[in-house]
Amino acid sequence: MSITKAQQDVDSWIKAHGVRYFNELTNMAQLTEEVGEVARIIARRYGEQSEKESDKAKDLGEELADVLFVVLCLANQTGVDLQEAFAKKLELKAKRDHERHQNNKKLK
Repeated sequence: MSITKAQQDVDSWIKAHGVRYFNELTNMAQLTEEVGEVARIIARRYGEQSEKESDKAKDLGEELADVLFVVLCLANQTGVDLQEAFAKKLELKAKRDHERHQNNKKLK
């Protein structure tokens, strides 16, 4: 699925099920909450914190999808074409970071 299609699908879902978009500040707070849930799983499952029994059933993919959903909402309601923005960002990073990463001894 393209990013454009994902943005369209989210917009259709909002119109069919969500009544309307939450305002941008609410969505920003929700994004922060969702990223926190991803951080909790990563810290406990892959980091040094012990994982609680109640956290073991949490699905990292589902939590990442929650983050993506809110990002797509924010893009839609602010008029950002994420497909275009992401393509530009990859091009910029390729030009800006290629040699820096290739020459980084820490990555070898």
